[in-house]
Amino acid sequence: MDLDSLPRPVAVALGGGGVLGAAHVGVGKALEARGFVPDLIVGTSVGALTGAIAAAHPDRAAPWLERVWTGLRRREVFPFGSRASIFGDRGLRRLIARAALPPRIEQLGIPFTAVAMDLAAGGQVLLDHGDLESALLASTAIPGVLPPVRRDGRTLVDGGVIAYVPVRAARQAGAASLVVLATGPESQPVRPMSRRGGAGAVAVRAGLLMLHEQIERDLLEVSKDVPTVVLPTGVDKWPAPWDFAHAQRLIDTASATSGRFLDRLRVSGPGLYRMSAVVTPPACRPTTPPP
Repeated sequence: MDLDSLPRPVAVALGGGGVLGAAHVGVGKALEARGFVPDLIVGTSVGALTGAIAAAHPDRAAPWLERVWTGLRRREVFPFGSRASIFGDRGLRRLIARAALPPRIEQLGIPFTAVAMDLAAGGQVLLDHGDLESALLASTAIPGVLPPVRRDGRTLVDGGVIAYVPVRAARQAGAASLVVLATGPESQPVRPMSRRGGAGAVAVRAGLLMLHEQIERDLLEVSKDVPTVVLPTGVDKWPAPWDFAHAQRLIDTASATSGRFLDRLRVSGPGLYRMSAVVTPPACRPTTPPP
């Protein structure tokens, strides 16, 4: 594993994905097993929740997260809400309370930033100090699905709208190298579209392409300047966003795949290091070959 040679500070950037965030836990298991501890953690949406727990409990977050994820059910996390959203945030508040987190971001063991979006101004908001619970609720507030959060005079929603994988935010926070945990089909090479499909299929396809282009743009931008390691999950069949029944499969697959990748990883300067080949600017190093 070559993570020890990455320039410091090393940031872990955890992307969104809802229930697909179970794959984060598998990747985290592989990192913990190899003794890796980052200098800072930046998370969007479910990545903010996972990242805050990892920041609070370095070296021992993955086993607890695995127990929680494999026991979760939709009604626990997404109880039906009110006029402001389809679901309420009571389930998320209970989950945050169970994680034994400190009340303030500054009290976490590793510096941490949650990414949200300002619903009025439209820009990304980096929450790196102050109340931790409201920061996590803001970063996970999927527009229309979970209620927006009022914080410091602003109305905040899910950071995934503007930074689905928060690598630019991690670079802005001072990272000299990045370890990226991304989940879902948006983070993988886009497969050909079926010729048949109604309005729903068209909308889903457009949303996937929008997020995929955002992720690739941001990865290519930051990897011009710093080593950017994208850890693979190995998952090729993703469940529906509300289906928690596949958590153990996602965890096990991501842990095994990312572990094999880490054991063969070699980093030599700025560039994009990943399993899947994409076109990169000439300044970037060749991608790491698949194990």
